[in-house]
Amino acid sequence: MSLRVLLTTTVCWPSGARLVGAFARVGAHVEALLPAGHVAAQSRYLAARHPYDPLFPRASLRRALADAAPDLIVPCDDRALAHLLDAARRLPGAADIVVRSLGAPQAYRQLVARSAFIEAARALRIEAPQTVQISSKDEYRAALRQFGPRAVLKVDGSWGGEGVAILHDAAKADCAWNRLALPPSRGRSLARAILRRDRHFLHEALSRPKASLSLQQFVPGTPATTAFACWKGRVLASLHMDVLETLHPQGPATVMRRIDCPDMESAAVKLAERFGLSGLHGLDFIRDAGGRAHLIEINPRATQICHLALGAGHDLPATLIGLSPRPVATAKTLIALYPQAWEEGAPPPPDTAYRDVPWDDPGLLSTWGGTTPILGDAAKTGAF
Repeated sequence: MSLRVLLTTTVCWPSGARLVGAFARVGAHVEALLPAGHVAAQSRYLAARHPYDPLFPRASLRRALADAAPDLIVPCDDRALAHLLDAARRLPGAADIVVRSLGAPQAYRQLVARSAFIEAARALRIEAPQTVQISSKDEYRAALRQFGPRAVLKVDGSWGGEGVAILHDAAKADCAWNRLALPPSRGRSLARAILRRDRHFLHEALSRPKASLSLQQFVPGTPATTAFACWKGRVLASLHMDVLETLHPQGPATVMRRIDCPDMESAAVKLAERFGLSGLHGLDFIRDAGGRAHLIEINPRATQICHLALGAGHDLPATLIGLSPRPVATAKTLIALYPQAWEEGAPPPPDTAYRDVPWDDPGLLSTWGGTTPILGDAAKTGAF
């Protein structure tokens, strides 16, 4: 009998759709809790779709858990992770499957608090910039005097670059604080709900949550990332990449270079053991001019490279559920992620890069192909 995997997501990122096929191709029965319009619903590999309602997230998850009866849950964004942690506390019978899928929920209190997480990493002797929690504007200004004019202001629980401000000079520091620290007005939240067609902002209009912020020392360099699969604190498989291109500053990567990096691997191993992690996770780094990787944050959920099939020890979905790895997708080190590298405004991927296109999943291609440049004559000739 196939292992039953439930993917959960609250945003229409491509990564969830790619993981549907990745888990199904290694023999899993895959269902997903999806918001309206998510492209994963078009995947040939999806066994069942469970509707996610932004206004009633707890009820949506409760129904999905009851109907899917999963052996493993994989959250694909930070809000989906928060809903699972909430379910472990509030939904009868949910705690066991959440612990099985993620590890102890108590550990995530530190993982999702940026300053507390970096403090734990530094205690493990992982190279990471000093990061302090900020609870007032006076603390903010004091930390800026300590760190200097270049620093990074971050909001706990944010993702996609929206809750991050890179400060290059003192003149813009107050503007960044006002933008991130002060709760949005009800009018602004309502406008965002309408303009972005995202009903999550209606919750903000009602509650106006106070942000929890941290300030991190700025590390000059280039981004790098790790994705890893782990079980009860032990890393089973990993991928390490240098980020060469992004869709926009602080945005998702579009082109990466696969690397071997002992420091990044060591960080994953130490953190998985320290927090007793299970499931799929990601780490973000900055590589300095000397080549040393500095850990800047964790993504305690699946990330956009977790679906890649790169051989034994580097096929995260297969290794996580204890099955043989898929055939190696490519021996190339440069990888252009689809559809990210073909989004409007993305720099063209290099000709030498592997095009990570789901040719075996026409539902995804037909949906994405309507909004992004499909790959032209090269696709017809099988050049990729």
